[in-house]
Amino acid sequence: MSTQLTTTYLMTKAETLCSSARTLLNLGDTDSAINRAYYAMFHAARVALLKTDAPVDPNIVRTHKGLIGAFGQYVVKNNPELSAMGRILSRAQTARIIADYADSSDKPAVAEEIVNQAENFVATIKALQFDKQPAHPKREPTSGSSSDPF
Repeated sequence: MSTQLTTTYLMTKAETLCSSARTLLNLGDTDSAINRAYYAMFHAARVALLKTDAPVDPNIVRTHKGLIGAFGQYVVKNNPELSAMGRILSRAQTARIIADYADSSDKPAVAEEIVNQAENFVATIKALQFDKQPAHPKREPTSGSSSDPF
């Protein structure tokens, strides 16, 4: 399967999941809306990694932690304007875990926020024209700042 077919398939899947998330939110199913919104971002992040030609093992980017880490390392670090996207993806994963496995009284507000962010995340990744970027992100001097990888 070619990269173009893979990115096209994954982006279509991400857009469909966003639509499903919005529908579920409108029906009041906040847990499922959060779940679908996160997975929309997950697949869009995979598209971004494929388009940057990151040297990432495909099996790693199928895991949540691996994908989020690779997105930060190869997409966000090479595209500083996307720094918020890395944090949004990470927070959406946390919200998805809570929605799937815990009870939370603030789910309606969180669900609305996550669905909105997913729609923006997917649209942003779709609109970006990624040039094939170097395998190793640019190294910038650290000043002892936050340990946040994004």
